[in-house]
Amino acid sequence: MITKEVNEWIRKVEKGNYSSWDIMEEFANFSKYLTREEMKQIQLRLSKHLKK
Repeated sequence: MITKEVNEWIRKVEKGNYSSWDIMEEFANFSKYLTREEMKQIQLRLSKHLKK
């Protein structure tokens, strides 16, 4: 299950509130706790945002 913190991170990424370095640094902090399915969900959500 994607946590509240991950959802907040996704929202910040979608809004552009992070530098690219900060995006990757924070992702590295929580990515080791995500399942493969959760990673796919995050990828899908962000790819939809980038296609806009």
